[in-house]
Amino acid sequence: MSVLHSTSEKPTACLALADGTLFYGKGFGRPGETVAELVFNTAMTGYQEIMTDPSYAGQIVTFTFPHIGNTGVTDEDDETALPVAAGMVVKWDPTEPSNWRATGELGDWLEKRGRIGIGGLDTRRLTRAIRQQGAPHVALAYSPDGVFDIEALVKKARAWSGLVGLDLAKEVSCTQSYRWDEMRWAWPEGYAKREGEGLRVVAIDYGAKRNILRCLASSGCDVTVLPATATAEDVLALNPEGVFLSNGPGDPAATGAYAVPMIQGVLAADLPVFGICLGHQMLALALGAKTIKMNHGHHGANHPVKDVESGKVEITSMNHGFTVDSQTLPAGVLETHISLFDGSNCGIRMADKPVFSVQHHPEASPGPQDSFYLFERFSEAMRARRGA
Repeated sequence: MSVLHSTSEKPTACLALADGTLFYGKGFGRPGETVAELVFNTAMTGYQEIMTDPSYAGQIVTFTFPHIGNTGVTDEDDETALPVAAGMVVKWDPTEPSNWRATGELGDWLEKRGRIGIGGLDTRRLTRAIRQQGAPHVALAYSPDGVFDIEALVKKARAWSGLVGLDLAKEVSCTQSYRWDEMRWAWPEGYAKREGEGLRVVAIDYGAKRNILRCLASSGCDVTVLPATATAEDVLALNPEGVFLSNGPGDPAATGAYAVPMIQGVLAADLPVFGICLGHQMLALALGAKTIKMNHGHHGANHPVKDVESGKVEITSMNHGFTVDSQTLPAGVLETHISLFDGSNCGIRMADKPVFSVQHHPEASPGPQDSFYLFERFSEAMRARRGA
C-alpha cells in the first residue's frame, strides 16, 4: 500500500484506490464518502458543466488543469439541476472566484449540492496511473476532523461493481415529458426563447445536457423531451418530424435492453434520427453493431476528430468510457468520424437514410463552433422530408 501526503497540514480528505494506493489532501464541498470510477478530464474550462453533465454519473473526475474554481460558479452554466459526477479531484485548492459572471464559490456550490472535492493531490501521477492501468474503482472520503477508516475505504473501492453492465440512464433521465424552447446563450440577452412554429422533434433523455436541447431549439426545433424508457409508440404518438437520442451514462449495452427496440421502431417509421454520445452508441446497437469498454475513455475539450468524408478535423469535447466497435458496423452503416488520438469510432450514418450520430459533443463549443453543423444537418433533413 502506497501513501501520498499532499500537504504539511493535517489532511481532511482521502482518495483510496482499489489497489490500496492512498492519496491524502484537503477536503471541500460536503463531508462524507462516495465510491465510483475515477477518470481524468483535460479541459481547461467548464468544470461546472462537467460536474453537472449526467454522463458522469458513477464517476469521480480528476481535473488535469490546476486552476479549478477560479472562475466561480453561476446557475446559468448548470447542464442539469444537480451535480451528477460523484466528486472531483484537483491539484490546487479552489481559489476566490474572479469572473464577472460568478455568483458563488465552487466549494459552497458543491456543499449545497452534496458533492465531495479533494484538493492538493498530484493529479499528474493520478492521470498517468489511469492511462497506464485503466480507470480504477475508488472511494473518496472527506472528514473535517481528518479521521478515516482506511481499511474500510479500500474495501469499499474493491467491492464496487463498476460501470460494465450498469444501466444509469434511468437514474438521470426525466420522469415525465416536457417541452423545451430555450435557445443558446447570446450576448447581451442571455438565454432567449424560440418563438413560432418549429420542426417537431422528440428528444429521448438518457441524461440530456441542457445545452444540447438549446442547440436543437436554436436550429429551429420544437422540442418535446421524453424519458429514457419511452417506447416507439410513445414517440410516434407525438407525430415527430425527427427523433434525437441524447447523451447519458453507464453501459450502453445495459441501456440498450429497452432503448434498442424503441429506436428500431422509430427507424421503421423512416424518420430522421440524430444521436450524441450514449445516443450514438444506442443507435449503433439498434443498427446491429456492438460497444466495448475503453481502458480509460475520452474526457476533455481538446480531442481532434476527423470527418473521414470531408477530411475536416474538428476540435471536440468528449466524455465517454465505452465506444462503438467499428469492426462490427453492418453493411449500409458508414463510419463518418474517427478519433485522431486512438482511431476509435466517433460517428456513423446510414447510407440511404438521414440517420446519423456522433460520439463527441457538438454543443460544448471547444472549437468553438467546429461541430455545430450537425444540428443544422438534422434540421435540414427534417425540412427536406417536410417538403418531399
